[in-house]
Amino acid sequence: MTKPHVLLIGEVVHANAEWKGLSGVATISVCDSPSKEEFINDLAGKYSDIAVIYHMNDSAAAGYVDMDIIAALPPSLKFICHNGAGYDKINVNACTEKGIQVSNTPGTVDDATADVNMFLILGALREFNFCMTTLRTGNWNKGVPLSHDPEGKVLGILGMGGIGRAVKRRAEGFGMITQYHNRKPLTEEMAAGAKYVGFDELLATSDVISLNLPLNPHTRHIINKEAFDKMQDGVVIVNTSRGAVIDEQALVDALESGKVRCAGLDVFESEPAIHPGLMGNPKVILMPHVGTRTYETQKKMEIQVINNVRSAITNAKLLNVVPEHLHLVQ
Repeated sequence: MTKPHVLLIGEVVHANAEWKGLSGVATISVCDSPSKEEFINDLAGKYSDIAVIYHMNDSAAAGYVDMDIIAALPPSLKFICHNGAGYDKINVNACTEKGIQVSNTPGTVDDATADVNMFLILGALREFNFCMTTLRTGNWNKGVPLSHDPEGKVLGILGMGGIGRAVKRRAEGFGMITQYHNRKPLTEEMAAGAKYVGFDELLATSDVISLNLPLNPHTRHIINKEAFDKMQDGVVIVNTSRGAVIDEQALVDALESGKVRCAGLDVFESEPAIHPGLMGNPKVILMPHVGTRTYETQKKMEIQVINNVRSAITNAKLLNVVPEHLHLVQ
């Protein structure tokens, strides 16, 4: 009996033994199409029988699984297993219409991302980037303003999923008071003492706003000029989710006006390009999207994707189906 065909779009770096272990239940191959156009052509040829895709964002052939690619996917393709908690580069709605289920890697990314998130919160509150810039220009601490302690500050978490809850746990160690906003309140157990507030109330009453929500049509530019206008003067903004949840021009304007006193960013609207108004502002801590870039987390993510692939092949279901597809498996 012919084994199902699994196609890797990207590269497995740390979990090679686990990847090769799939050969016992599947025919595994690596996409070598050099461009999107050639990949679409290959979908009608050497990839015409694929059943499962292991997907990564950094592929030149199919980093963004858009309508063109989805329309060309063969009928045999039923599952896309994505390496990453965020899956905004896969058109999930189009996958739904074609009967393709998508998985991601929730949970495994929480701690590493929350560590970076907390670093940015502390760095922004204490204005560490301004301090380091001053030091490197040979001025020691000349002109460095007094900064602020985290203790007693209200941390507003916008999107308290796994990463947001991990940020809350870390922030409590520094004496911060957490409130949050989701589409709906968490259970008391999951909220663990954090206060649920409306979106506008979170904006108006938080000293620090941490963005930990997924990017989708509803959240794109959720932090815009109107949102900044509702915030208190001197607010701190931290983003480790996706860059496009913030209107970067509006953030630059808010920094220049003093509405936002300091910001910590690991993600950007058009990365790797960064708005010059952010690059040139010493009160903005900039990180090159390194939230999950630890050896331990990268390996765990790869294994989680491989486990989803194996489950798709052997059980015809995914272990970590994305929320939009939960109804397909219930």
